Amino acid sequence: MLPVLVPMLRRDRELAITDGQADLLMRMSAATIDRKLAGERAKMVLRGRSHTKPGTLLKSQIPVRTWAEWDDAVPGFVEIDLVGHEGGNSFGEFCCTLTVTDIATGWTVNRSVRNKAAKWVFEALEHVTAVFPFPIIGIDSDNGSEFINEHLLAYCHAHEITFTRSRPGNKNDGAHVEQKNWARVRELAGYLRYDTSAELAKLSEIWELDRVFTNYLLPQQKLIEKQRRGAKVTKKHDTPATPHQRAIRHERMHKRPVIQMNAAFKRIKPGALSRQILALTAELETLALAKKPATLKPVNRAWNN
Repeated sequence: MLPVLVPMLRRDRELAITDGQADLLMRMSAATIDRKLAGERAKMVLRGRSHTKPGTLLKSQIPVRTWAEWDDAVPGFVEIDLVGHEGGNSFGEFCCTLTVTDIATGWTVNRSVRNKAAKWVFEALEHVTAVFPFPIIGIDSDNGSEFINEHLLAYCHAHEITFTRSRPGNKNDGAHVEQKNWARVRELAGYLRYDTSAELAKLSEIWELDRVFTNYLLPQQKLIEKQRRGAKVTKKHDTPATPHQRAIRHERMHKRPVIQMNAAFKRIKPGALSRQILALTAELETLALAKKPATLKPVNRAWNN
């Protein structure tokens, strides 16, 4: 992304460098970048792993209602999942974040809700559908009651959306959205407990900005080939590209969404956007640490005795 970001940062006067320095910066290899950033990365404090982790997509979904054949190579087929912000204490009510990831392009939109009740999750999904740059034509979820319910089924029926669910007990069926849970939600929101209306509002602000940052400025690679020879596994990935780049290059993408996405990209100010997101995450952390600790689940000591 350096050939894209450097001109944008110079345009916004975030970088004061010469043309020669800009040329060198844009031609830096990944190995050189790693060496230059080694000292800064060593200062970062490692955090614990999330409850969700990337896995391997398994295509044995169980169809609930099918209006079109499931085709994850076409933009519009998405995986959805919830991330809980319980902070290690699952007792009581706490915020959750709905993550919606398009399989073909990687386009991802998050939306936080006050709890995992089907009513709030459905409202969040309607919001995500409204801000997606192209129509959602297929939804794949896990087997939680927040997804497998009459509201979502009726919605998919009315809008002719293919609705499938993963196999019970196979959490890695939704590998694309699980990876985004790890890479974006935990990266920004961390592992603290969020259970107040102020924290919910702050999460919503973060996701509105991160929707732009993630989809227009963060490249990703897709696995295109994997070979196993004995104990050795060789993987081949495609050229890194942002969800925006993948979407506008896709042969099935209509002209209107392409125009809208390109217009939105031209309005981005990467430096200012990054600072806004970091400021909001700092405010969120302050809110979480300043409040009274949540009540722990009571223990039935009589039973233990």
